[in-house]
Amino acid sequence: MNRQRPLTRLRSVDRLRSVIRTHRILAPLAAVVVLGMVVVGAALFQPWRIFTSSSVNEPLPTAAGSAGASAPPTLEPAKPPSPAAPAAPVILGSGTFQSQEHETTGTARLVKLPDGSHLLRLEDLASSDGPDVKVWLSSLEAGGDWFKYRSGRYVDLGPIKATHGNHNYVLPAGTDIAGLTSVVLWCDRFSVAFGSAPLA
Repeated sequence: MNRQRPLTRLRSVDRLRSVIRTHRILAPLAAVVVLGMVVVGAALFQPWRIFTSSSVNEPLPTAAGSAGASAPPTLEPAKPPSPAAPAAPVILGSGTFQSQEHETTGTARLVKLPDGSHLLRLEDLASSDGPDVKVWLSSLEAGGDWFKYRSGRYVDLGPIKATHGNHNYVLPAGTDIAGLTSVVLWCDRFSVAFGSAPLA
């Protein structure tokens, strides 16, 4: 009996040492895995964007080629109309934003310019920052469940220029605007709509 007790104690000590050795190996591996998950999560969700915002203020251009111009077109005194004089920009549809996944306010206007080109203008926009937010023209109505937008026809006008301000987005030449009834601020990474506006 006396011999068995020291042997049992030795075995217990050996097991404890083995467990400690195993933990010394696994602990750094676990730390690396956890750190990797944190880095990947931060890259995907970019949580710091909750606290960031940006602003862009562009004037309404007279032609699509000047959609990003920094100075407004000069205003001249009214003159009698002539056949060669270009018409003023025409608003084809307009509506106010409603919040969906994030609080969003402002106005969206679909505009036809004197040269026949089209652009989307966002005015007094205020929304949230986020990863991979795009501006879409959609065939589906604004508001409601945001997961529906991928099932309709849409035209991607590219990344949103800023979370606030007045922005112009030129429609690609030849875009069929028939049936495009709303504007959607769409987070492509997570397939959610920040906000949307009808083009009535």
